[in-house]
Amino acid sequence: MVYVLGVNLPDRHLIKFALTQFYGIGHATSERICARFQMHRTARVRDLSPLQVTALASFLSAPKDSLSPPRYPTAPPDFVPATKTHQELAAEFRAARTLREEENKKPEFMLRRRRDERILPDLLKELKIESELRQEMRDNIAHQKMIGSYVGRRHAMHLPVRGQNTQNNARTARKLNKVARYA
Repeated sequence: MVYVLGVNLPDRHLIKFALTQFYGIGHATSERICARFQMHRTARVRDLSPLQVTALASFLSAPKDSLSPPRYPTAPPDFVPATKTHQELAAEFRAARTLREEENKKPEFMLRRRRDERILPDLLKELKIESELRQEMRDNIAHQKMIGSYVGRRHAMHLPVRGQNTQNNARTARKLNKVARYA
């Protein structure tokens, strides 16, 4: 058994399914986390090294403060390695470096515009789990109650909120009408 942030991850489970034990992590988010830490999709919790467990725990405790993984370019399926000499490759590298240096001399607003097009946002930076997510949900429900919305009133009376059926719909309707008259 591995305990990460107070959540028990069973040894026999696959990592991508064990991570869903955390409140707020679903299957898609779990797969993103596994990809970030380079965990194979068929790896089990018992296969994790202590270093991976520590890295996972530190990431889940503070996703905003974690470093984004390096982004390496991938080759297209039809890629064929070049048969250039070392000198030719070095010359191309130097030319690309001087081009980058020239680009960095452009005004900041131009660089920012081009940088935003190239870099995709890291979706895991905004991850909220366990108590942080529960607190946000409580705040949202309290806000609904405070403004007196229909959803807030149903929360206050411990009734279904999203259109689920209750035992006696007529009794529920009378309760809501009574509350609406006095509100």
